[in-house]
Amino acid sequence: MNKPTRILGFTLIELLVVIVIIGVLAAVVGPRFFGRTEQGKIAAARSQIENMAIALDNYQLDTGYYPSREQGMQALVQRPSGNPPAKGWRGPYLKAKELPRDPWGNAFVYASPGKVNTEWYDLVSYGKDGREGGDGDAADITNW
Repeated sequence: MNKPTRILGFTLIELLVVIVIIGVLAAVVGPRFFGRTEQGKIAAARSQIENMAIALDNYQLDTGYYPSREQGMQALVQRPSGNPPAKGWRGPYLKAKELPRDPWGNAFVYASPGKVNTEWYDLVSYGKDGREGGDGDAADITNW
């Protein structure tokens, strides 16, 4: 006599319970995970500023000064012209062929001498909003 075959699978109730559990987990974990994205961008901007500061310091060691405002950070990737002359330039000081942009796609702001660091330079990312000033996630990231 043949035994009836039983089809194995999940019931509709079991599937709904699993979907509800996944939904609850996503609602609890999702905001915490996605809130870290902005913190990661801020950390990346700080790291980029530190790397560019090292490159600027190496430039200063080779030439005796930091690039002028007019020469800008472009002096880190190609020999600058104008004053002061780039005697002793041994660049490029950054591996990239172009200057890096901050994690929000904006150019870093360089000033030498700086408003804050009057003896050397200011290096700033204006952060999420791309404008000077701000607080929280929109705060400026600086080298001071």
